[in-house]
Amino acid sequence: MPDSDEQPPQSTPSTAAHTNTTTSPPPIYIHPRREPFEHGLLPIPKLIFTDGAQSLLPIRDKLLSLSSSTSGSKLNRVNCSSIAESLQISNDHARLVIETIASVLHVDSDPCVKSKANEIGDVGVNVYDLMLFLYIQSYKRLLPKGHKDSAAVADVWPSTSAFDGFLSALTPLQLVRSNSRRSMPSQADEEAHQLSYLQKHLGNILSLLAEFVEGDGEESLVLSMEKLEHLGFLIYFGEKGSEKIPLSQNAPFFANSDPEMPAVPVPAAQVHDWLLENIAAALTRITERASAKENGPTSAPDQDVPMADVSASSVKSSPSPRGPSSIEGISKSSYVRLPNDIKGSSVKVINCHESVIYVLAPLKYATVYGCSDATIVLGAVGKAVRIEHCERVHVIAAAKRICIANCRECIFFLGVNQTPLLVGDNHKLQVAPYNTFYSLLEEHLNQVGIDPTVNRWDAPVALGVVDPHDSLSHPAGVSDVQTESASPVDPDQFTNFLIPNWFEGQQSGPTKDNPFPLPDAYLASQQRNHKNLEETKNILKDTELDESRKREVATALHVCFKDWLYASGNIRQLYCLQGE
Repeated sequence: MPDSDEQPPQSTPSTAAHTNTTTSPPPIYIHPRREPFEHGLLPIPKLIFTDGAQSLLPIRDKLLSLSSSTSGSKLNRVNCSSIAESLQISNDHARLVIETIASVLHVDSDPCVKSKANEIGDVGVNVYDLMLFLYIQSYKRLLPKGHKDSAAVADVWPSTSAFDGFLSALTPLQLVRSNSRRSMPSQADEEAHQLSYLQKHLGNILSLLAEFVEGDGEESLVLSMEKLEHLGFLIYFGEKGSEKIPLSQNAPFFANSDPEMPAVPVPAAQVHDWLLENIAAALTRITERASAKENGPTSAPDQDVPMADVSASSVKSSPSPRGPSSIEGISKSSYVRLPNDIKGSSVKVINCHESVIYVLAPLKYATVYGCSDATIVLGAVGKAVRIEHCERVHVIAAAKRICIANCRECIFFLGVNQTPLLVGDNHKLQVAPYNTFYSLLEEHLNQVGIDPTVNRWDAPVALGVVDPHDSLSHPAGVSDVQTESASPVDPDQFTNFLIPNWFEGQQSGPTKDNPFPLPDAYLASQQRNHKNLEETKNILKDTELDESRKREVATALHVCFKDWLYASGNIRQLYCLQGE
C-alpha cells in the first residue's frame, strides 16, 4: 500500500497519469458534482448543522440502529418515518428529503431513484448518502459580484429582498439592459467555490463515512472501499465528455483490488491527504485557466435581435460562453434546442428576455435563471428543474420535480411527478396543468422515467422566504416567514400552447396530444372553448353577406388577430416560421 509521501505531485493529480513514460496520458482531475449543490439544498432549518460533524455523528449512529436489515445483512437504509424521528421533522419534510436525495444521487441504480412516487417513502435512502446530503446543507452559494453602480439603483429593487446580491438591485429586465452580466458567477468560479468548501470540510465529511477500529489516535479511523464510493455523491474524477471514473478505481490504495476479495480498509487520514492533494491540483488548474482566459480576447456583449431581423438563423443553436449546454442572452427572438443540439444531460437558460425558448429533448437537469417576459418550454427532465430569479415568465415543463425560487408574476404549466417546491421571495405565482405536446414527447418521457399519469402540479409546497444557503444578511424575523404560495390558473383562462413542428425533416414520434390528462374543470373549459369556436365559425359561415361586407368582417378579424400577435409577442414566432 503506497504511503502518503508516494502520491503523485500536483502536476499529476490522478494516479491514472504516469510520469515515468514518454506517452503518459494527461492527468485526470477531480471535480465537484454540481447537482447536489445546485438541486440538492433545502431551506429547512432543522436540516442545517453548523457545528460540522459534532451533531451529525450521533444522528448517524441512531439512523444506523434504525436501518432495515435483511437476512442478517445490514442494508443501512432508513425510511421516511425513521428520518422524521431522528431529525425531528415532519413526515412530509422527511419525504421531501428522500425525493431530493433521489434527484441528485450519483447512482441511478439505487432503489430510491428507481422507485415509484408512491413507494419512495418506504424505500428510503442509504444512511451514508443521507449524511453527506445533511452535511452540505451548510453550504453557502457563491454570490455574484455587486452591481457596478449599486447606489444608483438601490431604490429600484429593495435590498432586503431575498434575491441575491446582484439581482437584489436589479429586476431581470433591468439586468438585461445593463452591461454587467459578466459579473454573474462563471461555471469555473462556482466549481472553485464548491471545491474550496469540500477542501475546508473534508475531514468532517470523511469522519461521517469512517469507522473506528482498535487503536489510538487518528489512525483508528479507517475507511472502506464501499464507504469511499459514497463520496461519489460529492466528487468525481474525469473530464467533460468522458466517462466518470469510480473513486475507488482512481485511489492508489484501492486500485486493482481483487473484486472477489473485500479490500482492506485504509486509514482515513491517508484518504484525506490524497483527496486534499487532488483538490489543490484542481484549484490550481482552475486558477491557471482563468488567468489564461483573462489575458485572451473578450467576447462582445449579447445584442438584442431587432424584430424585423428575426429569421431562421435566430432559431438555430449557437455557442454560449458557458458551454454547449447553456442558452444565454437570447433577446427578442425564438430559439430552439433539439436532442442533437445538446451535449450532456443538463441545460441552463440564463438571462433570456422577451423571447420564446424551446428545449425539446430528454434531460436530467434544467435550470432557468434571471429571465423575464419570456416563454420557456422544457421537454422531459428526469431529475430536477430549478427556476430562479425570473419575472413574468411562462414555463412549460414536464419533469420529475421542480423548484421555484425568488420569482415574480410567473405562470408554470406543469406535468410533474412530485410536488412543486417554492422557496425564497416569490410573488404572484400561478400554476396550471401541462398544456402542450410535440411529436417525440412520450418517447422522451419514457426515456427519462416520467409517468404522465401522475401530475402533482396543484400541490405546491411553500418553504421559508429566506434561503439559508445564500450569503446575504436578512432582516430580523424574516427567516420564520413562509414564502408566498402559488394559486391555480382559472380554468376559463387556461389555453393550450402549440409548438411548431421543429422536427420537420427529422424522425418524428407518435405523440399526437397532451399525454398528461387534464383535470375535469380544465377539460370542461377546453371543451366549452372548442364548442364556442365551432359555433362562431358556423355563424359566420351561415350568415348571408354580400362580398363587400364579407371583406369588412375578414379585415376586422385580421386586425384583431394582428393586434393580439403584437400584444402577446407571438409575432416573433411568425417571423421565425416564415424564415424557416
